Amino acid sequence: MTLKQKTLKGSFSLFGKGLHTGLSITVTFNPAPENTGYKIQRIDLENEPVIDAVADYVTETTRGTVLAKGDVRVSTVEHGMSALYALGIDNCLIQVNGPEFPILDGSANPYVKKIEEVGIAEQNAPKDFYIIRHKIEVKDEESGSCITILPDEDFSITAMCSFQSKFISSQFATLDNMDDYAKEIAPARTFVFVRDIIPLLNANLIKGGDMDNAIVIYERQLSQEQMDKLTDLLGVPHMDANKIGYVQHKPLVWDNECTRHKLLDIIGDMALIGKPIKGRIIATRPGHTINNKFARLIRKEIRKHEVQAPIYDPNETPVMDINRIKELLPHRYPMQFVDKVIKLGPTSIVGVKNVTGNEPFFQGHFPEEPVMPGVLLIEAMAQCGGLLVLNTVEDPERWSTYFLKIDNVKFRQKVVPGDTLLFKVDLMAPLRHGISSMKGYIFVGDNIVAEATFTAQITKNK
Repeated sequence: MTLKQKTLKGSFSLFGKGLHTGLSITVTFNPAPENTGYKIQRIDLENEPVIDAVADYVTETTRGTVLAKGDVRVSTVEHGMSALYALGIDNCLIQVNGPEFPILDGSANPYVKKIEEVGIAEQNAPKDFYIIRHKIEVKDEESGSCITILPDEDFSITAMCSFQSKFISSQFATLDNMDDYAKEIAPARTFVFVRDIIPLLNANLIKGGDMDNAIVIYERQLSQEQMDKLTDLLGVPHMDANKIGYVQHKPLVWDNECTRHKLLDIIGDMALIGKPIKGRIIATRPGHTINNKFARLIRKEIRKHEVQAPIYDPNETPVMDINRIKELLPHRYPMQFVDKVIKLGPTSIVGVKNVTGNEPFFQGHFPEEPVMPGVLLIEAMAQCGGLLVLNTVEDPERWSTYFLKIDNVKFRQKVVPGDTLLFKVDLMAPLRHGISSMKGYIFVGDNIVAEATFTAQITKNK
């Protein structure tokens, strides 16, 4: 079953202070049309500029993810992005009246609750997954950070963190099913060590930080005088400098809440890839910097394979074998070019042809350097498309398909003996008056070797 894209059923707003600016900020999440992706609009600026929420626009990763396009910036977007991605929302216009999202309670929980409140709407366009086919890894030798993604049927994450801290020296968290995100990950709050607060304040950050929007870890004892100065800077009551431990108002939700929050941040940064992915992430000592490097690398992989080859398992029983194909198509040797069909839906089909050195056309094209003629590649793709169209009518054995038009033909790589061709053909519009438009691709391995759009007509056999 083809999954569809999703957006919000309605708009919602959240109000609070910015973690780093301390400003009072309102952020509004709105439904968006199919194939919009995530877009962030600064409605407080002239002309209300829009930034595409993709990894290429990330300019800073110090204590948060900052997106910028020209002079337009918006920061601390990761919690909102995490909630959208984990709940399966593909298209959303986010309007914010300041330079960052409000920190709220330091987690993604407020976003999740609002999304659940307004509801999620299914759209008509198919969800465009990027499927991980092989191991991809990014490392930072200096920090010891590493993110690896492996092939998997769904999206899942394991995060492993190590800190120079007796409270959270070594932890891990796992999310195997996105359905568990709202309960197991979204409530996890951001965290800060007391030892880092002064440097962050000196860097003009965390002006909006308080005991209600972060887990605060106090483990390296200060003098009472130093503690009093720090609490005065933060505008909170004085605390006993001898009392080591967690000092925020709300107790930990889980012992590994800090690492669960790291996992939450990973999802938020992966949302900036621009497509939902299928694969298992294993993250060691993750942070926004390594997360963004990884997201950028995946975006490069997506551009390299703009259309992904279908997954082909030769051990699986075909949807149509050669005998069924012969019942539907009139083609016979040497002009039958589809050996089997491995996937068939209402609007798409995947077929296979094994190219051998015994093909008759290799005798003349070319004897010393056998190459499958491009015209036969298009014919083979069209035969696969014919099987797709015939699948939409009753008594398909009584119908035949004929070319009417071929457009936008591209040949990218030659096909030679030993290649296995995968045909992927999609209907561009419903069948009307016996005429159908289709878009087709031919792959060898992960690479596109040919593509075309074509129009065909089906007619009843006499």
